Amino acid sequence: MNWLYDVAYFFGGMFLANAIPHLVSGMMGRPFQSPFAKPPGSGLSSSTVNVLWGFFNAAAGYALVCRVGDFGLKNTGDVLACGAGALLIALFSARHFGRFHGGNTPEHS
Repeated sequence: MNWLYDVAYFFGGMFLANAIPHLVSGMMGRPFQSPFAKPPGSGLSSSTVNVLWGFFNAAAGYALVCRVGDFGLKNTGDVLACGAGALLIALFSARHFGRFHGGNTPEHS
């Protein structure tokens, strides 16, 4: 197994997971943070920008997972690499965007 494939699947998982909030927010007509907002990553972008950014992320994720190597859903290493990337970006996003949406409030007062 070529370790570069695992790197591609890891980043592919990140792109695929990152596509979800942008596509959902955009399709619901809601503004959401994007790299194109001012300031980047904390300002809000329009729903149209988020649909476009989400679509780009989905296409990049597809290219990295489905067009690099021979990704196999039954290959545990491939799935772990992709899943690790998705989990990492999901945890990062929860912490980063929780500051803006109330998701980082302490559970115990």
